[in-house]
Amino acid sequence: MTRCGKNCQSGWRATIWAGVIAGTMATVVQVLLWLVFTDDFPAILYRDARLTAAMILGGSVLPPPATFDVGIMLVAALIHFMLSIIYAALLVPLATRFKTVWALLAGVGFGVTLYIVNLYGFTAIFPWFAQARGWITLIVHAVFGVTAISVYRWLNLRAPLKIQTPSRDKARNKF
Repeated sequence: MTRCGKNCQSGWRATIWAGVIAGTMATVVQVLLWLVFTDDFPAILYRDARLTAAMILGGSVLPPPATFDVGIMLVAALIHFMLSIIYAALLVPLATRFKTVWALLAGVGFGVTLYIVNLYGFTAIFPWFAQARGWITLIVHAVFGVTAISVYRWLNLRAPLKIQTPSRDKARNKF
């Protein structure tokens, strides 16, 4: 009989957590990079939230000023985490195919590919995302990929613990 080790989760549970944690980590890194390298925080956060919320709410939420709005932030967060979980589900097969270093590099490659698809491909549907292109966004997508791979591996790929059942011979020797 086999059961999971300390951190082992079911495949889907690990995928969901990988997406949520990677989405959170990417956001934290993005905010830190904005704080260090731009003078636009928090306006740039509000802008990006409006860009994301517009995917569902439409272009009416896009006009300046990019100010805080609870409804827009909630819709943007919902979209962000739903996409993070979907992207993690696309990524996790790479987590199981490679050894650790190669899996992390695959995560970086996935993040860069995701950046290209999101900010160049999807701009055909959502043209307002073109303004979010830049090196910070590229780095954040790579961080997402590495984090999703790492979290999934940590939660799901622990070596299973084998539960030893005493054999009949060993059981007889004890008495």
